[in-house]
Amino acid sequence: MAVTGIISALIIGLIIGILGRLVVPGRQRIPVWLTIVIGIVAALIGTAIAGALGVADTKGIDWIELVIQVVLAGLGVALAAGAYSRRGIR
Repeated sequence: MAVTGIISALIIGLIIGILGRLVVPGRQRIPVWLTIVIGIVAALIGTAIAGALGVADTKGIDWIELVIQVVLAGLGVALAAGAYSRRGIR
């Protein structure tokens, strides 16, 4: 993977992670790096799910794929925030 591909993955992961944080109510006390990791993983898994459902390649913006990614990121953020709050790490 080229440097531009890594940078693109980080930027997309950050955006998906932030959108995931926005859909989860309340304040999430997790680090930014964890938000990026959750966003990258959610983007990859969401793309795979959209591909399996046949909605990954549509004309224009792939809204269904984006919604799947954001929902997965929201679930990941909620799980991570719950794990951090139980451990008492801030």
